[in-house]
Amino acid sequence: MAQPMPKIFGIVNITNDSFSDGGQYLAPEKTIAHAQYLVDAGAAVLDIGPASSHPDAGAVTPAEEIARLQGVWAPLKALPASLSVDSFQLETQRWAIAHGADWLNDINGFAEPSLYDELADAPCRLVVMHAIQSKGIARRAPAPDGDIWDHILRFFETRLKALEEAGIARDRLVIDPGMGFFLGTDPQASLRVLGGLARLKQAFDAPVLICASRKSFLRAIADVSLAEVGPVSLAAELLATAQGVDYIRTHEVAPLAQALRLWGEAKK
Repeated sequence: MAQPMPKIFGIVNITNDSFSDGGQYLAPEKTIAHAQYLVDAGAAVLDIGPASSHPDAGAVTPAEEIARLQGVWAPLKALPASLSVDSFQLETQRWAIAHGADWLNDINGFAEPSLYDELADAPCRLVVMHAIQSKGIARRAPAPDGDIWDHILRFFETRLKALEEAGIARDRLVIDPGMGFFLGTDPQASLRVLGGLARLKQAFDAPVLICASRKSFLRAIADVSLAEVGPVSLAAELLATAQGVDYIRTHEVAPLAQALRLWGEAKK
């Protein structure tokens, strides 16, 4: 049987300071046009980010996040793709649930038990991300001592158990090991995780999502600029595909979708 191809999360940043496209899609008409482009290119899910999470990002209040989402939500809901909200802030997550988000994507891995009862009652799926930072955005910090994989596996053992004990069904959960500064300042930590993603598939009965798109560890290892990193991102995404990941979150949907179509045809 041919290996199923991963589904694509297309990144839609409605922010002024995202590390690679800050301000480009902040205006609602540009948000909607970009989202349509990503859907046409092959995105199954639109991951809407109302705030940035890289180490140099400015603080954005939940009210600001919600205002950004409100300005584009209705036309985005009309597109033929699922909608994901990328936020760790509880008020934003509650707004997303109330307005019919299909996914919540939390870089803190749903660290707040006060939300668990509401998550258990909600129909949306959850992307549970690991990061060495337990709260807030990424910071420039070294990875924990020891094997980064030990840290990742312990995190998911604990967090998935807590979510399931709160009544959140396992089939609603997707796990993301984190990449880049979410794994520390050493690019080799991210490279080690990227090369060992099959371990997550073996360790947990849950789909896996990966996002290496344009990240600084790729630029550092390949010695390329942000403008030149597209081919390296695609290589990382295909390495993840070869290890059976279920979802890939990316800025550049079109080249990934094209590569996956070729892969799928060749594997028939």
